[in-house]
Amino acid sequence: MRKGAEHIILRVRPWSPSAFAAALLVIALAAATQEVLVSFGSTLCFATFFPAILVASLLGGAPAGAFAVALTIPIVWWAFMPPYFEFNPLSADDYDQIVVFLLCSSLLICFSQLYREALVLSRK
Repeated sequence: MRKGAEHIILRVRPWSPSAFAAALLVIALAAATQEVLVSFGSTLCFATFFPAILVASLLGGAPAGAFAVALTIPIVWWAFMPPYFEFNPLSADDYDQIVVFLLCSSLLICFSQLYREALVLSRK
């Protein structure tokens, strides 16, 4: 990885307002991209949110990644799970999708946190 990219990743401190703003921005971009995919007929509700969780976790650390996950679930439930733009009871398949998303997101957050810690150690 380039030195500039390392500097960008380590410049944003966990628990800072800029970390949470970055998480909010990437989730908004993921939701917009997901809307485009849905208009083309995609049925994968969480497809664009996995990279967004990874970027949020790399930039802002584990707290920003967890914040992004907490934002993603109600957004997907409301906007991308049928019936659209309503909070209706979830089916068993919807619960399964959410659980798989939570498990994969927790792995992404853990690995990105380990990467951030390795960057800090390698700079010393």
